[in-house]
Amino acid sequence: MKFGNLKAEMARNGITQIQIAKALSMSPDNFRGKLAGRVKFSLDEAQEIKNAFFPQKSLDYLFADDEAGNTSPSNE
Repeated sequence: MKFGNLKAEMARNGITQIQIAKALSMSPDNFRGKLAGRVKFSLDEAQEIKNAFFPQKSLDYLFADDEAGNTSPSNE
């Protein structure tokens, strides 16, 4: 599962995709595409999600790619 830790933390904390999409100034559909792994998160987006919603968690934990064991935020 792509971003299983991020999805689990969202569920544990009652944070919706719409809330995060608004914080990132993007459409919910665009955020869903990123959460599904169809579009990469930028490093800035990943940091904004972490800082705004999960400051106690690391980027490596939140954005672990469960399918490959890699982290996914793009530095591009």
